[in-house]
Amino acid sequence: MSEETKRLDQDRGHAHTHDHDHGQAYSHNHEDGQKIESGSWTEGDHSHTHDHAHSSHDGQHNDHNRDHQDDHDHDHPHDHDHGHGHSHGPNGHTHDHGAGIIGWFQTVFHWHGHSDQQSALASDQALLDNKEGIRVLWISLAALLITSLLQIFIVWLSGSVALLADTMHNIGDGLNSIPLLIALYLARRVATRRYTYGFGKAEDVAGIFIIISIAISAAIVFWESIQKFVNPEPMTNLGWVAAAAIIGFLGNELVAILEIRTGRKIGSAAMVADGLHARTDGLTSLAVLLAAGGTLIGLPILDPIIGILIGIAILFITKDAIVTMWYRLMDAIEPHYIDRAEAVISKQTDVKKLRRIRMRWVGHRIHAEIIIAVEPSLTTIESHEIAEKLRHDMFHEFATMSDVMVHVDPWSEKEEDFHDQTKSHDPVPELLTS
Repeated sequence: MSEETKRLDQDRGHAHTHDHDHGQAYSHNHEDGQKIESGSWTEGDHSHTHDHAHSSHDGQHNDHNRDHQDDHDHDHPHDHDHGHGHSHGPNGHTHDHGAGIIGWFQTVFHWHGHSDQQSALASDQALLDNKEGIRVLWISLAALLITSLLQIFIVWLSGSVALLADTMHNIGDGLNSIPLLIALYLARRVATRRYTYGFGKAEDVAGIFIIISIAISAAIVFWESIQKFVNPEPMTNLGWVAAAAIIGFLGNELVAILEIRTGRKIGSAAMVADGLHARTDGLTSLAVLLAAGGTLIGLPILDPIIGILIGIAILFITKDAIVTMWYRLMDAIEPHYIDRAEAVISKQTDVKKLRRIRMRWVGHRIHAEIIIAVEPSLTTIESHEIAEKLRHDMFHEFATMSDVMVHVDPWSEKEEDFHDQTKSHDPVPELLTS
């Protein structure tokens, strides 16, 4: 290496040492304290980056390469960043979005604007489902906003304080869709070295907040109904109350149908729970409408009675949502999904036996782990082709499938064969029967 090249390297803030011929180890020492040895990447607590002054780097790097070629030939890569406003890690991008709450929101809503990542993700069904979920949530928020504005207009016309309180309650419930919206934006981010399965589980975390909100709605309905039993007050402005109740019921039920249908389509339990929450708000508005009718016919006692009945209905909705989210948080899967997967595997003529199958939801996507046994005499390539065909068929069977990991065992009459090294750590694979 020439003296001029050494000086240029030092000016760039890192020194290259090359004392090797082709297959020998090489090292690059960098300012951040990280080191690349023998072509492997070692990280500390942050991504490996190169920071260069791009205005003068290109020409210097060309001179540097020419000097290397004069001294010796080598084929290991030089990875440098060019033309980006951020640094690249070994398998992803690290972006400086700033600190504090603003930086956090920039991180959550950031869409990787690199063409290679977008082209890789654009054909992914997970991304398409995610976009549909986000679109539906924005439509739902818009529908609830219009509903609330109409109710506020009626409050302004009627001057009813009770209607104002109910309207503000509906607005607060509508904002509960925001955690799920944030979760879906998080879910579309690519996996990282820390979050190796991606960010799909953020949906389930949002689902917890939604369930808590549904339970609070039930508690409020019960409290208000009991108060009306203890301190009955005549309902006034019946026409305005009925109008606001009809608007609230129709708006919330529309959102409920839209979110529940879409949530089931894309496999999002959290979105289904949010739709159920909208339905509870619609039932609350319906109770107000029925109470207004009872007052009109001279039966004001119907108001708290109907409130209690609606509260009980909301409790059942809460129970269903809790069970669903519990399954998701515990990595449970609907049994009929296992049945469908086993049916796909049974059609694979080259699979001697299915040893194990595991499936779980990660957000609204399914991950599967399968262990199969094949003829021991097959080559590695032939076994790989069997596994790839099975993966291909699984992706076609399940529209929400995101990842299928297939492990191939050599087939034997004794299942413990070929597991001598690991059977003390992991039981010999077998199918689950319950």
